[in-house]
Amino acid sequence: MTTIVLKVEVPIACFRQSRAREYAETYLVPPPSTVYGMLLSLIGETNRYKHCGTQLAIALLSKPEKSIVIRTFRRFKTKDIHHPKNTKPDYQELLTNVEFVVWVKTDKAKPTLAELLQQAFANPASINRFGGLCLGESRDLINTVTLLPENYHAESLWWLVTDEDGSLTLPYWVDHVGSKGLPKNKTSQQKIMIIIVGEGESGSRWLPLSPFL
Repeated sequence: MTTIVLKVEVPIACFRQSRAREYAETYLVPPPSTVYGMLLSLIGETNRYKHCGTQLAIALLSKPEKSIVIRTFRRFKTKDIHHPKNTKPDYQELLTNVEFVVWVKTDKAKPTLAELLQQAFANPASINRFGGLCLGESRDLINTVTLLPENYHAESLWWLVTDEDGSLTLPYWVDHVGSKGLPKNKTSQQKIMIIIVGEGESGSRWLPLSPFL
């Protein structure tokens, strides 16, 4: 079974909460769905279903700092995209110095996501991708993604662990309206699982990525 371990460093990020509206609150940790999307972007894969069944284990290396900024948001209320009604200043929460490690375990595709990630590091020219590599919003560019040994261990890791009594609810699969291969009138879906941040002594560290759970 192929497993790959990656360290990801992001200077600024916002993992906007599912129910956030005018005040853009952020999750305090990167949701599994966001990390999965970043990994697909790294190998240039645009079909999120291609690697259904991939399992991720995510651990923070440190707790990021949270701050609040005011920025301009676009909400299209008129057809003219330049109309002033489409822009409005609102508050947004940001996280700084987001650093985490993600373990990626095999899926049923051939080659698997873990194998394609290994290929991306061994032979970058073999990967056909586009755009900057981001974690969440397109503004939130990743500083570095580092390949680590499979037996990597750090003294202090804050694991995302599945637990029915967990303190956070995070999305692990998102279908957007009008997504590729989906009817344009399909209602946006968001599967969620209960997550706790801690030492990972209870529950499961492996988070399965699939819309069919």
